Amino acid sequence: MRILDKYIIKELLGPFIFGIASFSSVFIGTGTLLRIAQYVTQYGAPMSSVIKLFFYSLPSIVVLTFPMSMLLAALLAFGRLSGSSEITAMRSGGISFYRLGMPVFIVALFVSIFAVFFTELVVPQSNAAYNNLVNNEIKNSDTLKSQDHIIIKDIQDGVLKRLTYARRFEEGTNTMSAVSIQEFDNGSLVGVEIAEKAVYQDKQWIMYNGVLTDMTPEGKVGRTMNFQEQKMPITKTPSAISNEQKKPEEMTIKELKQNIKVLKGQSVQSNNYEVELQQRIAIPMASFVFALIGTPLGLQPNRSSSSIGLGLSIIIIFIYYTIMTVTTALGQGDAIPPILAAWIPDITGVIVGYLLVRKASR
Repeated sequence: MRILDKYIIKELLGPFIFGIASFSSVFIGTGTLLRIAQYVTQYGAPMSSVIKLFFYSLPSIVVLTFPMSMLLAALLAFGRLSGSSEITAMRSGGISFYRLGMPVFIVALFVSIFAVFFTELVVPQSNAAYNNLVNNEIKNSDTLKSQDHIIIKDIQDGVLKRLTYARRFEEGTNTMSAVSIQEFDNGSLVGVEIAEKAVYQDKQWIMYNGVLTDMTPEGKVGRTMNFQEQKMPITKTPSAISNEQKKPEEMTIKELKQNIKVLKGQSVQSNNYEVELQQRIAIPMASFVFALIGTPLGLQPNRSSSSIGLGLSIIIIFIYYTIMTVTTALGQGDAIPPILAAWIPDITGVIVGYLLVRKASR
């Protein structure tokens, strides 16, 4: 790595870390602490639970601050270099804009890749732990739940053995309606059971008025048998089934894909899951997009004031997340395709960044 690259990266690191701390503090102060205070006043949450909630909430907040911090770092770093005439000296020495911006783009790309893995490996687990802590320990809710479109997975040694779907689940009556069970062997579908309903009684699930179908190794329909009553091949209690249902933000990419496949197979709208799936990549990649925007803006002459850089970053961040909020709502409402809903903010940012880079390079 050349001295110039090290120098520019060093200038980036300070503002980047400052941005993560600052933006995270804003999110924590305006949302997280308020919710935690409500849990303390309304439910008497103990201090141990409050501390856990605070740390469980951090991963989902931090991952949102990566793009913001990357933008702020590019603006402040190049703003300082420009204000002290170092950029002018570099350009006079024949260093092109692309050469100056290359370390920023590389760092931003690594940040984006790291954010993708962080969002996949850490954020869903922390979100699930946060919600479980709130529902089971703090609220300690005994209210019986009713849920639509539940999915039950039986996994053995990391391999999916059985996938159960129910259009409606009533914990109060221990009943599942419109039940569909898919049996797998080494990843291949070997059997399908469909029933009008299933009822939990005598510590077991009983299906009523259904059809059992065996699948051939070629994936074709084999033997078919109707039944009036049959034991369901799952042993989970109604409360266990209710507790294991996850929200989209608590799922990994693999789980999101499985749920989307099951819901589409039942002709059920899966836009919420599809938008969430696309945003698992789109939001982390915004770090690179913001670097494309921040680098040419930071290289503008007379950009020595850090307050100008902070103000620009806030304006750009506001525009980006406003677009993302609108497109997310449109995607979840089936007004636009989910892939567009997730990627329109990034595509818009890339176009703006390209125009700014092109102008700065002249």
